Formats: sequence, structure tokens, C-alpha cells
Amino acid sequence: MKLLENKTAVITGASRGIGKGIAEKYASEGCNIAFSFASSVDKAKALEEELSSKYGVKVKGFQSNAADFESSQAFIEEVVEEFGQIDVLINNAGITRDNLLMRMSEEQWDEVMNVNLKSVFNLTKACLRTFLKQRSGSIINMSSVVGVMGNAGQSNYAASKAGIIGFSKSMAKELGSRGVRCNVITPGFIETEMTAEIGEEALKKWTDGIPLKRGGSTEDVANACVFLGSDMSTYISGQVLSVCGGMLM
Repeated sequence: MKLLENKTAVITGASRGIGKGIAEKYASEGCNIAFSFASSVDKAKALEEELSSKYGVKVKGFQSNAADFESSQAFIEEVVEEFGQIDVLINNAGITRDNLLMRMSEEQWDEVMNVNLKSVFNLTKACLRTFLKQRSGSIINMSSVVGVMGNAGQSNYAASKAGIIGFSKSMAKELGSRGVRCNVITPGFIETEMTAEIGEEALKKWTDGIPLKRGGSTEDVANACVFLGSDMSTYISGQVLSVCGGMLM
């Protein structure tokens, strides 16, 4: 029996990086997947075809702006119509606009807050009716170790990711009596297309500071998502699980 057999998951920002890794892992565990993407239509189509043919599950991409309230509502309405249920919501959409505060523009602050934090409000609110009606659901919100530790030049990103933790704990308290769980994953240094651009030397500097002496893979994060989305974690809510190689202690 696969761990996510007959479940349906909504994943935001799944056309690349961590989101794509989660989508692949979920599909391999028998989960049907509705994912949103901002602009990469070709990548989304390719992902749909790849996962559905490889794993025999239903996979559909929806072009939607997670930072926009109306767009998120419409996306979830379409998902419910198409799939009939939502068992797991993974809020993974995220961006960085790094700068020291003295140089950071208001636009850089607002953009990161809207994509990283407001999107979590938008999608969670849009899924609530379905979750409460089912009296079940698992919400998994993607934060970051930076949301716990802070990081120079990333005050906007750190604030958005710290906000996700406070929001998630509040949701765990609000929704627990209705059988809905909410947890947070804080990835550390995960090797993706984005980190591939930083170069060998900078990469070594990063990994030297990690107790496990290596970067994580998208599969490391995806495995934690499978656990929190499956029935193996039905008594776990309001928790922050760090997937960081011991970087955060």
C-alpha cells in the first residue's frame, strides 16, 4: 500500500525546485496532484505528462497567482470541481528579493511578503470550507531556517518565513477540533537549480557550517512532506520540522 493512495494534494509553486520534488514524491506514493504555477506553461505541461504517465495518478496544473486572493479562490474552486476532494495543502510558493535593509525598496519588501506569506493566508482560507466539511486535512507550510535564525540581507524573506510559523501554529489551534492538522517544514540549505548558480567555493563555505557536511536534496524535504501528509502523522499538529542537516539546533 502506498502512503498517499487515493489522496489529493494541492501544491503551490510546483514547476521547479522543492515544489517539483514534492510533486514527484507524492505521485510516486499514489497521490493525485493539483498544482499551481505562475508563468511557466511549458514546464507545467511537461510535469503533468511526466508524472501522470510514470505513476498512473491524476495530475493537473492550474495557472494561478498564489499572492492574489481572488486567483487563489478560483484555483481551489476549480480543484474541488475537478478532483472532488483535497486531503493535503502544501504552501510552497516562495521568492527572494535579497538586500540590506538600508538599500531595500518598499517593492522588494511587499513582493516577498505577498508571495511568501499572503499566499499562505490565501490558499489556506480557500481550502477551509473543503477541509471543515470533510473534517480532515493536512496543511503543510514551507518556511525556512532563515525564518528562525534570521539572515543579514534577507529581512523581508526572514520576516515572511517567521510569519508562516506563527500563522501555522494559530491554524493548528483553530482547526484541530475539526480534525484538520497544520505543520511547518523549515528547509535548510537545499540544492536546487537556484543554488547550482552560486559556484563550488561558495557551496563549500555553506556546507562546512552544516553538521552533516552536505546540502540537502529536494527529496529530503519531500520525504518529510510525505510523512506529514500521510496517516503516519495523524497525531502531529502545530509542529515545526527542520530539514537542515543539523544546521538549526
